[in-house]
Amino acid sequence: MIKYMRFFKRLILGFFVFYILAGLPVGPIVFGQETTDDFSDTIYYKKAIRTLGQLSPEERVGQLFLVTFDETNTDTQSEVFDLVTNYFVGGLVLKGSNNNFVNTETAREELCTLIDRLQEIEWDSKGEVIRSEETTYTNNYIPLFIGLDHSGGGYPFDDLFNGIIQSPTLMAIGATWNIDAAISMGSILGGELSNLGFNLVFSPSLDVLDVSNIEKQDSLGVRTFGGDPYWVGKFGIAYIRGLHEGSRGKLTVISKNFPGRGSSDRLPGAEVATIRKSLAQLELIELAPFFAATDTSQTDSQSITDGLLQSHIRYQGLQGNIRATSKPISFDATAVELLMALPDLNEWRKNGGLLVSDDLGSPAVDKFFNPSGQYLDARQIVRNAFLASNDILYIDQLLSTNDGSRFDTYRNTINLFVQKYREDQAFAERVDDSVLRILAQKYKQYDEFLIENVLARGTEVNPTDLDQILFEIASQSATLISPTQNQLNEEIPSEPQLNEQIVIFTDSLSAIQCDACAPQEIIAADDLQKAIERLYGPQGGGQISLNQITSYSFLELRDYVSNPFNRPEIETNLSRADWVLFLMHDLDSDRPESYALHQLVSQNPGVLRDKKVIVFSMGAPYYFDATEISYFTAYYCLYSKIPVFINVAARILFQEINPIGASPVSIPAIAYDLITETTPDPDQIIELAVDYESTEIVDQSATNNLAGSEEEPAVIFRLGDNLPVKTGIIVDHNNHPVPDGTVVRFIMTQQEETITSQQVEAITIEGIAKAAVKLQQPGFHEVRVVSEPAANSQILTIEISETEQAIVSSIIPTSMPTINVEEALEGNAQSFPPVSAEPEEGNNRLIEWIMATIFVWMVGAGFYFGLKHRYPMVDRLVISCASVLSGLIITLFLIFDFSGNSLRIGLSGFITLLFSVLIGNFLGGFIGWIYIQSKV
Repeated sequence: MIKYMRFFKRLILGFFVFYILAGLPVGPIVFGQETTDDFSDTIYYKKAIRTLGQLSPEERVGQLFLVTFDETNTDTQSEVFDLVTNYFVGGLVLKGSNNNFVNTETAREELCTLIDRLQEIEWDSKGEVIRSEETTYTNNYIPLFIGLDHSGGGYPFDDLFNGIIQSPTLMAIGATWNIDAAISMGSILGGELSNLGFNLVFSPSLDVLDVSNIEKQDSLGVRTFGGDPYWVGKFGIAYIRGLHEGSRGKLTVISKNFPGRGSSDRLPGAEVATIRKSLAQLELIELAPFFAATDTSQTDSQSITDGLLQSHIRYQGLQGNIRATSKPISFDATAVELLMALPDLNEWRKNGGLLVSDDLGSPAVDKFFNPSGQYLDARQIVRNAFLASNDILYIDQLLSTNDGSRFDTYRNTINLFVQKYREDQAFAERVDDSVLRILAQKYKQYDEFLIENVLARGTEVNPTDLDQILFEIASQSATLISPTQNQLNEEIPSEPQLNEQIVIFTDSLSAIQCDACAPQEIIAADDLQKAIERLYGPQGGGQISLNQITSYSFLELRDYVSNPFNRPEIETNLSRADWVLFLMHDLDSDRPESYALHQLVSQNPGVLRDKKVIVFSMGAPYYFDATEISYFTAYYCLYSKIPVFINVAARILFQEINPIGASPVSIPAIAYDLITETTPDPDQIIELAVDYESTEIVDQSATNNLAGSEEEPAVIFRLGDNLPVKTGIIVDHNNHPVPDGTVVRFIMTQQEETITSQQVEAITIEGIAKAAVKLQQPGFHEVRVVSEPAANSQILTIEISETEQAIVSSIIPTSMPTINVEEALEGNAQSFPPVSAEPEEGNNRLIEWIMATIFVWMVGAGFYFGLKHRYPMVDRLVISCASVLSGLIITLFLIFDFSGNSLRIGLSGFITLLFSVLIGNFLGGFIGWIYIQSKV
């Protein structure tokens, strides 16, 4: 008996030791976060597997669909209610064109209410559902994706422009050449969208803009970071990181427009464009930013995009034959398979990366599949898109010829997919694979599928941080396109004076948020005038008087150009003006007035003679030719039209701000070629040094041999060794680090004979190149570096002896400022303060473990003291220990999410956890009580 008691005591002691040790590593682990590099071993994938097993075919198929709906009605008779409750759609996209938004004073609150109501419809539908007399099954709650297409810059690029912060365009961010700007703006937007209730966003665009292929009315304009693949990738991953961090991981980021449409000659919304490029060419330019955004080797997983939006673009020559044209990528399974097999994309795809179709209801798709306009079978279009490897099928205005409404098309398509799922095993497996990816992504955002984890917060981003960051982006991106700053200083030595007249022409813009909404001004004709008066008028700096300035719209300017007699007051004011200012957008064929300035300089340029003509472009910088620019005293690009950018224009005019931005795209009219601008600056002296960080050559027993560098590590180099060398940061013509992959040549020459004895080629990574030159001949040698067109560098002199160690010295031809790597790549971090974010609300395992353990012992103590007057101490100890032991077992079972237990519900899971533990305590206490009674 004593033997068994000892064994029992050891067993109990072992359990408690195991319990304490098991609890220690769970502290830093948060439910829903990845704990392994293997996607199939992640917590959220395992949860997805379990949830998938509980879903009916109807529920599985529904998860594939991301659809739109009309207006804001969500009652039980609405189409969206039917799609969510009876067809189990996985997500909804809100669009201004579908009247999902309003422009009232309470627009923000109404939007949050709408999004919450959509999620509640899905939550409330949980339970038994009968779709037919033969079929009954349980609807399992899965949060909806609520998505938004948001490019930045407001109308017309953003569907939502009321009740949300106004963010600058991507090109404005790119023109800062400051990576921190992308992180900060992405963080602000990510927090804003998450607080509103959105959990999916189509952004950013990773297109590389090729201006040589642009028709003015069909340009991507400012909806891309720029025209260099390296910098588009750098800004893209920084922006993605910001979106994830700002939303606290609650935002699925879908990057546009894979595999890149920056070289297309038309916008793909109206017609499927064709790009004539081989796969090798695409890898160098269009695909490079997508490779960066899907690089799973990044140490910061927040910078990895969750999905790629596949664009409706055809590629001629993609599969080797330049005469062969693919179907639109979004429908071409062979092309997608070829792309996903690329090493840079393959790992991302294996790790759960989502492929999302572009809108399958776009006019371009309709025109491609129904060129005659006679018959369109939408079901087959969607099926083809799905079989082309799209996991999520985004559908807006898709309507089959024989259907009464697009909602009938949605339902018929989903029914077809359900039928195929039941009949075709291969199709079912394809569905399950995509649904697993979707569920895993949703579990990645929400540890548990609970309604309280999903609802909108409604709070706003800190306005102080926002104002500061927007001003920094606006001031750092503003670019003087023509002439140079020195030439302008000679032309305009001072700002407008009190006795000078100013005439302003503004391309005013208005929009409606919904069909029933009142028109609202986006840009008013006097916005720049008001900014000038506020900053420099009587209530500001007092540098101008209110009667100095007159403002007109571009519509009025166009009227004047077409017939000056129509607007004699414009003629008069122009004749008296000393300064003529133009504030314009991109050209738009749907708005003829946007061409008013072009018409003026082509038909009546004389009215601008002897005036100081200042042009501010709020759009892209490439809409004027050289002749047109010659009429301008100064031509600036702001890249964005939100109010802070107009304020910056006023400050530039009054020489308070000196524009420091550089165009991120080529501008043919002024011979600004981006490829040339991003090559090494020929005027720099490239830094060159021995790479002492190379651990392979460090000899701890040696003494230092670099003259004048006593702080360097002790290293010996002898005849026959490799001398590791590296450059400093090599900068381009705009003083930014050159793109990765820039070729650098390390050249060793013999001093006596001045001949090249060795040449080693390397490429840059973050502006720095490294190589090793072999010390293969005795004598005096020099090592220098060249990166065309930069031919000057510091020089390393090396004296190599056959018996002694080499002596390495450094020669600096001229002084050169030291460049900090982080500041050169990321800019001044203090200019963009971190955006405050609310703490993560996930269930922390360590907290759960501690709380449950304390609770278990409290209940056990309650048994011991509560039974004080009924049982002796030994019996009370038995009951209490049994209670504690049982409670701890239940705690381990729940905390470690062992197979078979269900997801916890309640306030962050704590209520169910403690309730389950309490049941375990009572069960153990009951067993202990039975044991005591059996001895009586």
